[in-house]
Amino acid sequence: MKIAILGFDRQGRSAYDYWGPGNEITICDRNPETVIPEGAEAHLGEGYLDDLDDFHLIIRTPGLHPKQIVEANNERILRKVTTVTEEFFRVCPAPIIGVTGTKGKGTTSSLIAAILTQAGKTVHLGGNIGIAPLDMLKNNISSDDWVVLELANFQLIDLGVSPTIAVCLMVVPEHLDWHTDMAEYIGAKQHLFRNQGPKDRAVFNRLSDFSGEVVEVSSAFKISYEVPPAGQEPGDKNGAYVLGDDIYMDDEKVCKTSDVALLGRHNLENVCAAIAAIWDVIDNDASVIMEAVKKFKGLPHRIEQVRTVDEVTFYNDSFSTAVGATIAAINAIDAPKVLIIGGYDRNLDIAKLYAEIKKHDGDIRKVLLIGATAEKIKAGLQALDYANFVIDTNKEIVSIVSHAKELAQQGDAVIFSPGFASFDMFKNFEERGNLYRSAVQAL
Repeated sequence: MKIAILGFDRQGRSAYDYWGPGNEITICDRNPETVIPEGAEAHLGEGYLDDLDDFHLIIRTPGLHPKQIVEANNERILRKVTTVTEEFFRVCPAPIIGVTGTKGKGTTSSLIAAILTQAGKTVHLGGNIGIAPLDMLKNNISSDDWVVLELANFQLIDLGVSPTIAVCLMVVPEHLDWHTDMAEYIGAKQHLFRNQGPKDRAVFNRLSDFSGEVVEVSSAFKISYEVPPAGQEPGDKNGAYVLGDDIYMDDEKVCKTSDVALLGRHNLENVCAAIAAIWDVIDNDASVIMEAVKKFKGLPHRIEQVRTVDEVTFYNDSFSTAVGATIAAINAIDAPKVLIIGGYDRNLDIAKLYAEIKKHDGDIRKVLLIGATAEKIKAGLQALDYANFVIDTNKEIVSIVSHAKELAQQGDAVIFSPGFASFDMFKNFEERGNLYRSAVQAL
C-alpha cells in the first residue's frame, strides 16, 4: 500500500514505525532539510502537499489543518486521510478515557491516571502529553488495562471515533489563529463525543457554556461537575462538586479540599472532573481518591514551586499560554506577588487580565512585563489607571529573573505566568519554563 505521512514530527515518526513495514512510505514535510529514514521516499519543501491522490492512505500530523490538504488537492482527498490518534482508537484493546478542553487537560489526564493506579489498575497515559498514541501499543496494552489520552483540538478536528469515557473541561476561545472561528474550535472538540453510545459516559463542566455545547452531541450518559466561587454553593448537588470545604460525588463526601495537594481553586475543577470520570470505574471508593489527590502534586510548568531564595518563593507557570491560566495563578498563590507576564501576541481578548491585575492591586508588589506583548499590556493597564508595572526589555531569562528578585521583598512570591505563547523569545513553553527554572536555581 502507498502511504503518505504528512509531517515528520513526533507523531509522524510514530506513524512511520507503525505503517512502515510492508508498505511504500513517502514522507511529506515542508522542511526541506527533514532527515528521512532509509527506504522511505521524500516529498519535501514547497508543494509538499501536492499530488496526494496517488496514495492509498494519508496520515495527517496534528498541526496540519485538514483544509490545507484540501486546498492543495481536492475535497474528496479527505476520504483517504487518517491520524495516529484515530488509528489508535480503532485498534486499542483497552477502554479509553479521552480528556479535552482549553486548559487543564494534562493535569486532569494525569490525575485520572494517578487515581486509577491507586485503585490497582494498569494505566497507560499519552496522547498530547507524553507518548504518541500508536507508540503506546509497544507497551503491550491488554483488554483489562485503561488508557487515558489528553486530546487537543488538533487531534480531534477529524476524529471519527469516540472513547468509552469522554471529558470536556472548561472551554474558552483559543487557537483561533489555527481555526476558522470559534464554531470550528467547538466542533473539533465535539468529535470526541459525537460517536459515543448510550452505555458510554460524557463528563462536562456545568459552569462552562461551551463545555455543555461540546457534549450535547453525545448519546452517552452525561455527568457534570462544578466548582462554584469560594463562599457560594453549587447550582446542583449532583455529579462532582465542591460544597464549602468538601468535595462530593452526588451525595457522598469524597474528601476535603485541603486534602488536594495541587495549588489553586482552579485545580479543584480538575479534581472534580477526574472524580466524575472514574467514580464508577473504581467502585465509588472515596478512599482511593483521597490518597491519590494527597500524593499528586501536578505537572512541570503548572504553578510549579521551584525554590525559595532569601525568603522569596519562585513559581514556574510557563504552561500559561492564555490569560485565563495567569488569572488562576494570581488567585492560587496567597502571598504578595511579583508577576512576570508577556510573550507572543496571538490577538486573543486579554481584557480580563487587566481587570484581574487591577483587582489584586493590594497584593501584587509589581507586574514585570516582558516579550512582544509588553507595550500592549502596558496600554491596557494604563487605560484602567493602573501604573504598578515595569517593562523589562531583556531577552535573557536570567536577567528577567534577577530583575524580579530585586523587585521582591521577604515573604513575596515571584510568579512566572506569562499568559501568552512563547514563540517571540523561546522555542516552546517547555524551553521557556526550563530556562526560568535554571535561572532561579542559579540565584
